[in-house]
Amino acid sequence: MSAQSITEPVARDLDDDLEQERPQAAVERWLLALAGVFILLNQVTLIVARDRGWTTLWPVGVWAVCAAFGHSALERRLPRRDPLLFPLAMFLTGWGLNLISRLVPGYTDRQTLWLVIGLAAMLALTAAPGDLRWLRRYRYTWLIGGLALLGVTIVLGQNPSGEGPRLWLGFGSLYYQPSELLKILLVAFLASYFADHAPYLRHDSRRVLRWSLPAPAFLGPVLLMWGVCVVVLVWQRDLGTATLFFVVFMIMLYLASGQGALLIGGAALLGAAMLAAMQLFDVVALRVRVWLNPWPTADSDAYQIVQSLLAVASGGLFGQGIGQGQPTIIPVVHSDFAFAAIGEEWGMVGMLAVTAALALMVVRGMRIAVEARQPFDRLLAAGLSVMIAVQALLIMGGVLKLVPLTGITLPFVSYGGSSLLTMFVMTGLLLVLSNREREAL
Repeated sequence: MSAQSITEPVARDLDDDLEQERPQAAVERWLLALAGVFILLNQVTLIVARDRGWTTLWPVGVWAVCAAFGHSALERRLPRRDPLLFPLAMFLTGWGLNLISRLVPGYTDRQTLWLVIGLAAMLALTAAPGDLRWLRRYRYTWLIGGLALLGVTIVLGQNPSGEGPRLWLGFGSLYYQPSELLKILLVAFLASYFADHAPYLRHDSRRVLRWSLPAPAFLGPVLLMWGVCVVVLVWQRDLGTATLFFVVFMIMLYLASGQGALLIGGAALLGAAMLAAMQLFDVVALRVRVWLNPWPTADSDAYQIVQSLLAVASGGLFGQGIGQGQPTIIPVVHSDFAFAAIGEEWGMVGMLAVTAALALMVVRGMRIAVEARQPFDRLLAAGLSVMIAVQALLIMGGVLKLVPLTGITLPFVSYGGSSLLTMFVMTGLLLVLSNREREAL
């Protein structure tokens, strides 16, 4: 048998693989191109509407370079990745750059820099070992490091505005919020812990009335996580992060154990913590009062949420138009109320577009979880997807007065380098998991 006869089947298999990969790469390229056209037209319209110089197009150029470079690097390193995740992340980030350029032009350069940093972090993940053992094996090291960083923030934290909660660590002119890193470390730790203990969570249970609950030894993490959230709430007055952590934790515990009663117990613990916080901290009590009835204090304490509701109402179905309206009346609109600004200028259509893009990312992430063969991969993909979903729902619900305002960012869209970096790292992990599962088929 000649060497040529041996290598021909291998070559045919490689050609078949490449033929299967090309449609996915083409889908990603076309979606990135469509996103680029949208972002370019958005910025050009803003320049014309606000009578700005054409030099303000430079963030779109940076975005285009990042999109092209990211696609090329992913095509080399993760040829079987999910073709929708990266375009969706870039679409939302580009729209966010348009929005920040509209609302606070002076912050555009910082957010663009964070886009470059976020992309670099995402691509660095794709160069790491694809089995993610480094993330699973050292789970306690990662978690302890994250909690230590949170402790440093409690002691040495700063606020870029000079007042308010000190949730950031400063590095020259850049500020980083360690609780953002803790989101990823928390999900990775829980995925690893629950994957190792899933059989015990499901089978080593105790009957309590009609419910089957895990053995008391496994309820310890529930109380520990509740304690971490209480620390975040008490020391940093960060209601949004504490709620986000605990809700994601309880959903992951439910996915690992299948015990619906745990969700009920977790909701009771969260409710008890919030009731206590209302009694102990004025800022929490104020947010709840404003949520229940903002109109008596519309010109003072409830000014933000009232202006947010008015902005959304004035946007109607199709919005006031790019560069139109007065979204800058809302305090901190570029961060906490970016969704309201989109509602005023783009109307219900724009708000639904953002919601649909985020929902599609979550659906694709959950699909990766369903297709995963290893328990750790399933829980990691599901946890990251749930984190994005809960964060988006909390801030969108707060802007629309459906839930108390939590002050967290709208994923990919709001101004905030720490949040943007975290979202790109989450996207990178989902891309690695999607490529890994498709290679295993």
